[in-house]
Amino acid sequence: MRGPRVWSGDVDQCSARHPSGTVVAVYDRYEEFRGWGFWHPQSRIAVRMIHRLQDPPNEEWWQDRARAAAMRRLSDPEIPDHVCRVLHAEADDFPALTMDRYGGLLVAEIYSATMATVFEQVLPIFHQVLGTKEYRLVFDEAAAHAEGEQAFERRSAGCPQRIQFQENGITYEVFLAEGHKSGFFCDQRENRARLAALVQRLAQQGKPPRVLDVCSYTGGFALNAAANGASEVRGVDLDEKAIEQAKRNANLNQLRNVKFTHADAFSYLRTLQRNGEAYDIVIVDPPKFIRSRRDYEDGKARYHDINKLALPLVAENGFFLSCSCSGLLEPLAFQEILRRAARLRTIRILRHSGAGPDHPVRIDFPEGQYLKAIWAQLD
Repeated sequence: MRGPRVWSGDVDQCSARHPSGTVVAVYDRYEEFRGWGFWHPQSRIAVRMIHRLQDPPNEEWWQDRARAAAMRRLSDPEIPDHVCRVLHAEADDFPALTMDRYGGLLVAEIYSATMATVFEQVLPIFHQVLGTKEYRLVFDEAAAHAEGEQAFERRSAGCPQRIQFQENGITYEVFLAEGHKSGFFCDQRENRARLAALVQRLAQQGKPPRVLDVCSYTGGFALNAAANGASEVRGVDLDEKAIEQAKRNANLNQLRNVKFTHADAFSYLRTLQRNGEAYDIVIVDPPKFIRSRRDYEDGKARYHDINKLALPLVAENGFFLSCSCSGLLEPLAFQEILRRAARLRTIRILRHSGAGPDHPVRIDFPEGQYLKAIWAQLD
């Protein structure tokens, strides 16, 4: 057992018919104790490991871990203190629980119903350390189905339906009940800032770029390009509600050089190719195509196809940013997908990047480094 997850196919025997969510002791094939974890007999992740100490976790232990996670964010000067991730699942010793901060609001998502109890135990600690007051907890349909449980949502009495905040000088609006995950992707914060700097530099050199943002969601990359000197920005996404929110975000920031289109990205890219379009910067940031080991090959094929369609739209000496948020896709495998997708064009990698330090990664759980971003330039 290398990391914090034990797959169902690796479980040889169980001493009793424990209900889902039971904290169980885990032993290896040599009957040596390996730690404590949550038992989920109906899930492909049979055990989510908690720790390797002799005593099982109690409320005091969880609260100590919560305090440590909060202090890690407060002590890092690179992490903004108003919008960031404050709990990153296994990396912070909280399997199946993530939580983002938006000012005085905490938005948490669990992937196992068991973690709702843990969340209630540690919520007062986060409020105390961070100075937050409201919360929203979500156990969505997909996660509930995987665990054989019922989906639910809980929120504090004063939890708002809509929030506004700023990042890198851009104002965003989020409707909590309608967005994916927490409604916003904090993990792309540093990449959005890097894109803004690239656009600004090109504009200052007298070459304001045309920018295409594929799978633009609520406009994070597109808005940063438009606000920093792009001559024209086009965002496209299949999620109609996300496109409407992106348009509202553009209006909030009084940006007139950006347009958003509700369309299937694959079909739209083919249309752009037929029309002979070319862009100085192309961003491809699709949703998670690989959600489980069962759809690994299909997901890889979709990453290949979308990048194969986008790369010809990059102008000569233009820039290309391709992202993957599939933790099961290894960085080298993702790079190889781009190599195959580029065909006859020369693609030079300028840098690899990912999420910021508020998304730490355990060294024994490389899948936690789920976000991969490849910055490249094409001849």
